[in-house]
Amino acid sequence: MNTAIRIALYLVAAVSIPAQTITPEAIEHARSGMEAQKKGDLDTAIREFRSVTEIQPALAAGFVNLGAAYLQKRDYPAAISALKQAVVLDNDLVGAEQMLGTAFLASGSVNEAIPHLEKAKSMDLLGIAYLEAGQLPDAIRLLGMALNQSPGDPDLLYYFGRASGLAAKASFDALLTNAPDSARGHQAMAEQYEQLRQPTLAEREYRAALKLRSDLPGLHLALGRLLSAAGNWIGAEAEFREETKLRPAHAESAWRLGSALLQQGKAAAALKILKDADRLEPAMPETLFTLGKAASLSGDTSQAEKSWTQLLTIEKETPLAAQAHFELSTLYRKAGKTGEADREQAAYKKLREAKAK
Repeated sequence: MNTAIRIALYLVAAVSIPAQTITPEAIEHARSGMEAQKKGDLDTAIREFRSVTEIQPALAAGFVNLGAAYLQKRDYPAAISALKQAVVLDNDLVGAEQMLGTAFLASGSVNEAIPHLEKAKSMDLLGIAYLEAGQLPDAIRLLGMALNQSPGDPDLLYYFGRASGLAAKASFDALLTNAPDSARGHQAMAEQYEQLRQPTLAEREYRAALKLRSDLPGLHLALGRLLSAAGNWIGAEAEFREETKLRPAHAESAWRLGSALLQQGKAAAALKILKDADRLEPAMPETLFTLGKAASLSGDTSQAEKSWTQLLTIEKETPLAAQAHFELSTLYRKAGKTGEADREQAAYKKLREAKAK
């Protein structure tokens, strides 16, 4: 609830009390309350704001400030009582609606919170409330919108991840309950076995899925990745090749096929495929590195240098960048370019040392 509380407290500063509608005595109490609130003296602030509501019980702003102080103190029942009175007196107070929804949400009354947060159009808080109420599609939609506005917010990242994870689990559970013997059912089981690091069982499920629907996009790719992780490059090549037939414009499949060929020493064949992968998705660092390796092994030093140099314009301090520096150093040294080789070797060592720290 940190995000919700933070937003609610921000609204305190926006509460104003029109001077022409309030008595001088109430104004003085309001000012004293705000000063106490700024100093963190919430008990005094609450006393002062309560005095405003007693002097002028028909003034909505007095209850808003009182509710905000209670909310800051995390006295949610008292905040709810004050803010409810504020929206009864004035049903156009969006800030009060948001704080009232926040107080309900923080106290655990999710169903009570939702109408107020809907009225306030508070995407992040409403997304959290929908999540707590089990309305996962709406939660994911709103939390995703909120994340677009605040990409690094840790609370939003947590709630969006939680909502997405619960939705995924519910979907997979329904799939395995309703259609366990379907291709998608076997695929879901394969993915779960992969997460559990049980590759033999995962492979069995992928093959079962392919037996039912061999033309299902992504299945050959997934099985190929599994086989390549086990060092079965012949099997991986076969799966990646099938995937490229199904999806000839899919860059990752082409890159993985080229990588599998390269692992088997088929540099010339790999080079052709990797050039296609680079054309399909230019400037993909993994493709550029592997393309450079295939070119170097095929004797095309110009292409190798070009690929690794381009990679280093994209990535500066990653392990892949370190490998590119190392390969360039080897390439230049073989060509008798000692100065360039030493420069690349120094860059490689610098990155390696930085990683070791």
